[in-house]
Amino acid sequence: MTAAQVVLALMWTGVTAYALFGGADFGAGFWDLTAGGPERGSAQRTLIEHAIGPVWEANHVWLIFVLVVLWTGFPEAFAAIASSLRGAGFAFRKAVTGVALQRLFGATFAASSVITPFFLGTVAGAVASGRVPPGIARAHPVHSFVNPTSVLGGALAVVVCAYLAAVYLTADARRAGDTALVEAFRRRALASGVVAGGVVLGGIAVLHADAPDLFSGLTGRGRPLVVASALSGLVSLGCVWRRRFVAARLSAAAAVAAVLWGWAAGQYPYVLEGELTIRQAAADPVTLRAVLLSLAVGAVLFVPALVALFAVAQRGAAPE
Repeated sequence: MTAAQVVLALMWTGVTAYALFGGADFGAGFWDLTAGGPERGSAQRTLIEHAIGPVWEANHVWLIFVLVVLWTGFPEAFAAIASSLRGAGFAFRKAVTGVALQRLFGATFAASSVITPFFLGTVAGAVASGRVPPGIARAHPVHSFVNPTSVLGGALAVVVCAYLAAVYLTADARRAGDTALVEAFRRRALASGVVAGGVVLGGIAVLHADAPDLFSGLTGRGRPLVVASALSGLVSLGCVWRRRFVAARLSAAAAVAAVLWGWAAGQYPYVLEGELTIRQAAADPVTLRAVLLSLAVGAVLFVPALVALFAVAQRGAAPE
């Protein structure tokens, strides 16, 4: 592999981590939005705050990592995407004490947890369908992002985030010993999983008609990973149904990771579909080597701390 390919693979690993961890945070906000009134939804919101609070800021590290690596390693692609183109609500809700302010910032957190993944999905759809050409602000400001593939990407991002969060929260509720919350989030996981499957099935026709190159890549080079994603999704739903929530977590994460890497495989060797290859987009070799060195040093410092943070959060006291 070339240095550019290694850097791109590491960046896509960051995208995967953000989809799994940050995506679950967005999904938790979706369930916060639909939990009900202050009294009826209190127990669910308490569990959500306990589950995502310790790692809230850590999850955004992945997004920063992806943007910095894309900017440094593939500046032309970064310029094209960035020029074409929620977290405060949750933080403020925990800091304020008045009911009115808690409701205000809680609503901001919950609403933005739906809006943000939707628009991230529309951007992914625009890039994947070849609607973001190289150059500064050359993408159409409307048509590049308002099209069937982008809408599909946005809808899929919302339902997948909701599913991931529901699956993760069932295990957290079980660890907390709250049977009622276990069943509440189990029902939500099953419902959102079925909806996600329906969106995926409907999306096949959308991609075939609206993004033939993307469809060809997913059914060609990316097919093994797409099939693995589908099978992992079915296994995850089965595990939720049988109340095997740890296995459901792992298989749900595998389903999301597999489809992301299936997209990458299907689009290879392009960074911008049909327009800009990895080789064309890559920075100077000296810059790429510097990026790899800094990532190696950063991993030694960051990964153990992140693992410790997640471990402590998972062993933390259950919410009361």
